Amino acid sequence: MFEEYTFTLASASPRRRELLKGLDIDFTVEPGKDEREAFSPELPHTEIPAFLARHKSETFHRELAPKEVLITADTLVFLDEKILGKPHDEDEAAAMLRALSGRTHVVITGMALRTREKVHTFSDTTEVDFKPLTESEIQRYIKKYRPFDKAGAYGIQEWIGYIGITAIRGSYFNVMGLPVQRLYTELCGFLC
Repeated sequence: MFEEYTFTLASASPRRRELLKGLDIDFTVEPGKDEREAFSPELPHTEIPAFLARHKSETFHRELAPKEVLITADTLVFLDEKILGKPHDEDEAAAMLRALSGRTHVVITGMALRTREKVHTFSDTTEVDFKPLTESEIQRYIKKYRPFDKAGAYGIQEWIGYIGITAIRGSYFNVMGLPVQRLYTELCGFLC
């Protein structure tokens, strides 16, 4: 369907690579700079991930080739509109998981699709419910899975997701970092 295009995923995330492979699109991986653009505090929280994804696209380190599509993404976890980023250490990871325990939070992935001629951004939102987590569950997860590369200090596809998540409303794959069904739909609209 997209045979005339080449695709570049600008992400170092192994989960995003795995998910994009599932769309049967040939692509190369070329991580961009790992820097976050400052955004205005007035920017609504729902718009931050798409803003960051677009920034990653616009600051990509090289010019795009003809018929090349650059895919960038940024996934953020929000609890009461506050961003829960990637934890720096065990204490911060534990604090995040305690905050998520017994609560509903929102995961938003912003994405940008860019060619030489045009750019398109969009976001996908998923609500996630956690059961009340015990301190021993939190500590076991952190010690064994070391979730320091994950926004909100957890991976839905790991043990904590199996035992802790009671419901999701929206895309499961979005919580992993790439809303593949929505990406496919958006690519169809962007390129067809």
